[in-house]
Order: sequence, then structure tokens, then C-alpha cells
Amino acid sequence: MSETAEQLITPTIIEQAMSYEEYRTMIDNLLNENKTTGSNHSEGMVKYTKMNVHRMNRLDKQTLLKAELGEALESVEQQWIWLVLTEAWCGDAAQNIPVIAKMADQTDNIELKLILRDEHLDIMDQYLTNGGRSIPKLICLDAETLEEIGSWGPRPKEAQEKAMKWKNDSEISNKEWGEKLHKWYADNRTEDIQEEFVQLIKEWI
Repeated sequence: MSETAEQLITPTIIEQAMSYEEYRTMIDNLLNENKTTGSNHSEGMVKYTKMNVHRMNRLDKQTLLKAELGEALESVEQQWIWLVLTEAWCGDAAQNIPVIAKMADQTDNIELKLILRDEHLDIMDQYLTNGGRSIPKLICLDAETLEEIGSWGPRPKEAQEKAMKWKNDSEISNKEWGEKLHKWYADNRTEDIQEEFVQLIKEWI
């Protein structure tokens, strides 16, 4: 983490960040007002958010963590904070954050905290992906010092490679791009994100 990022992620930011349950409640409350997070409350953005709630509900119910990942999580002896930059309208956030929440629930040593990207662009800009503000972005922090241990995001590696390939293909429309990406997530059934976190946790320990 750069010196700037270290100064930006303060105890106040962590204190004001949301739990997964608070994040989900906030999204439901916004949808009740026909809104989403951020400043764009267009019909399209609200529609994306409603789809994302369905995705998160499904993943909350269906995600089972692999034994190897459970063992890796149980081996964490330090106190960590997983700070995640997200937005309710983001499809990748909906596909990955429920799995991350399941991981954090496996151990008392990891606390998951979520903040909205567009309210924290100063932090987001320390964690760009190919120059873009791609989310979700997870930053693993030492709970006591808030020193960065590592980061992950916005997608599992294979999904990221395919997403960039499709995005650069002039014959694939934005709509098709989204459909292909979400089909990848559906077919993958959280396999890649779980495997990646097994390795990351070993590195971060």
C-alpha cells in the first residue's frame, strides 16, 4: 500500500464502514425508494441492482466453502480487517462479495467491512486496475495497525482475463459482454475465487 493509501484508510473509515448485513439492508432500503447507491438512479441502474440482489440471495444460500479454504481460514491467527470497495449496481460485486462474506464468517479473526467506491474515490484511486476504478476491491489490513497485508479484485484471474478479451472485441456488444461474464460466474460456481483465496491467505499469513 502506498503511503497515501495508508494515510487514507483511517480508524474512522473502518468505524463507519458497513458489515455485510448492513450493506444488504442499505440496498433493500434504497430499492424501496427506487434508488441504488451512487448518484445515478436511472431505471437501468436500479434494474442492475435488483438483479444483483437476486444474485446475492442465491449465493448466500448456495455457497459452500471448500474444506481446503475452511482450513486456510482457520489457520489465520492474526486479526484482519477485509475492507471492500463496492457499489450496489456492480455485477462483479454481487458475484463475489457473498463468497467473501462466507469466508469472513468462518473465523473470528477476520472482520469484513464495506465502503462505497464513489464515496471514497481517494482510496479507490490507490487501487486501480489497468487504470480503471474496477470493483469489488478487497484490501486485507492488520486490524491493529491498519497496515496493508494484501489485496484482491475485482474478479478471479480467469474472469478478468476473459472480461478484458471480450471488452476489446469490437464484435461483442456491452450487453453480450455482461451476459458472457455472468455465465462464466454461473458455470464456475465460485471455484476460482475460493482457490485464489486459499493461496492468498497462505501468502498473507
